[in-house]
Amino acid sequence: MDAKTGFFYLFSAVLLFAAFRVVTARNPVHAVLNLILAFSQAAAIWLLLKAEFLGIALVLVYLGAVMVLFLFVVMMLDIRIDSVRRGFWKHFPFAALIGVLIAFEMGMVLMGGFGEVEDAKAVGATMVNAAGQTVPYSNTQALGKLLYTEYLYPVEIAAVILLVAMIAAIALTLRKRKDSKAMSPADQIRVRASDRIKLVKVETTKPAQKPETVAADAAATAVETKA
Repeated sequence: MDAKTGFFYLFSAVLLFAAFRVVTARNPVHAVLNLILAFSQAAAIWLLLKAEFLGIALVLVYLGAVMVLFLFVVMMLDIRIDSVRRGFWKHFPFAALIGVLIAFEMGMVLMGGFGEVEDAKAVGATMVNAAGQTVPYSNTQALGKLLYTEYLYPVEIAAVILLVAMIAAIALTLRKRKDSKAMSPADQIRVRASDRIKLVKVETTKPAQKPETVAADAAATAVETKA
């Protein structure tokens, strides 16, 4: 087993463990952190498969933007874990069946595509031009030319949509809190002197007496009453 195969099995094992922890973690913040770890391992596997653009896009888009936004949203929201996980074991058998079915289908697709790997190795990072000459080829360079020439406007529109989605997610989390001590600037401007200080007339209170003095006064009052 060469180093590339060893790294593939290492990244795959960490990816499966992180994906399992995403589902089983009790804390939603820990679930998001494990999902970030899973995406990073998937990006490393894309790099091993010579799909540099997919790996970089996974890191920049999901790890750099979406997952960080998810983490902040989860930390801001007050999520009731007990109510969310109330029906977990009730639906677990059906979910496990669906998971096994998806894993079986992915295995069939991957095993069927392994026959083309040997042909792809012969090409590698080179390609043959019309004259029959072998020239170097870069997936990232070719995709970059397409994105910033023919698909420049769709890329800009997608960037604007992501920006609007980020602003909307932040705006949804900024709810009015009851424990906030912020004041309205309009109320501060309209304030008057009578609103700041209010004089209240309070009756004069006598100092507290000792229990012995209170008992003596009560006895004297009782004697005077009898007399």
